[in-house]
Amino acid sequence: MMISAWAFARPYRPVEPLPAAIVDMHCHIAGIGAGGSGCFVSPQLRNNWRFKAYLRSFGTSEHELLQKGDLIVGDRLAGLLSESQHVSHAVVLALDGCVGRDGVLDAGRTEVYVPNTFVLEVVKRHTNLLFGASIHPYRTNALEELAWAKSQGAVLVKWLPSIMNFDPADPALIPFYQKLVELELPLLTHTGNERSFSTAQEEFGDPARLELPLQLGVTVIAAHIGSTGYFQKQRSTDRLAALMLRHTNLLSDISSLTQINKRPCMKEALLRNDFEGRLLYGSDFPLINPPLVSEWIYLFRLSPTALWRISRIDNPWDADVELKRQLGTPGAIFARPRQKLVVNH
Repeated sequence: MMISAWAFARPYRPVEPLPAAIVDMHCHIAGIGAGGSGCFVSPQLRNNWRFKAYLRSFGTSEHELLQKGDLIVGDRLAGLLSESQHVSHAVVLALDGCVGRDGVLDAGRTEVYVPNTFVLEVVKRHTNLLFGASIHPYRTNALEELAWAKSQGAVLVKWLPSIMNFDPADPALIPFYQKLVELELPLLTHTGNERSFSTAQEEFGDPARLELPLQLGVTVIAAHIGSTGYFQKQRSTDRLAALMLRHTNLLSDISSLTQINKRPCMKEALLRNDFEGRLLYGSDFPLINPPLVSEWIYLFRLSPTALWRISRIDNPWDADVELKRQLGTPGAIFARPRQKLVVNH
């Protein structure tokens, strides 16, 4: 029975060759504040099972961070990336905290804080890492921070509104959006529900809330094709697809879409006409490691040969790329981050 089922195994689209020197445009980093990094993880998250799992994915431990400082996380990340056969660079993402209307960081409401200065220091130590800035639009100096980030080589600005606690549809953000357009900085923002933190204001992940920056001309990359959640009784992905029809400056990425809890998502990303020509390759590292991702959930989608080959790949980026390629991800999706982010490396 199993052999006969495998005889009908087909990828979602034809398998294509990979481009050289792929750029991963969605890669996370974090720290606990060791070595004066300025990073912060809330007590709630540090006591959550996710915290130790994330550290293991980075190849470190809380004890090692306390001994050597948070920069070791960047060193491990860059070292692992350097061993990849397919991915040459990764955009490492800062993550701003919760900022109130007074423009001041509210540490009490911030679950994770990864400062731009820390990410920039990491990037300057490693030529295969690129700077992804994160700036809360309520900061009193937000526009100056945008200009500074651009001057330091930032290739995009990253938001996670449901964790940073603000509404992307707030008209008060218009000057921030106009500055993004002026600086030609794309905005990578989470869409859909957020499941990597202990709490989230899910309504701020509604793709429809991105109408304002899109109308103002911001290049928006809506992460994960809005792959989780419902808003106003509509699937998040459907709401994102509707925006795609109206705005050519709206893109998305395929990061996290092979996670076990998102099994149908790669099929939808690759076959839905609304997303044609709009997708970029991203990994969502470190969330591409077992047990969150397993090629075996595609048991009768991929051939035994492909499954065996992927299972033998040790490097997480190469395993991620090969799994997505074997499922039928076009070469253009893997090439697009380098083209869109103007990476001159």
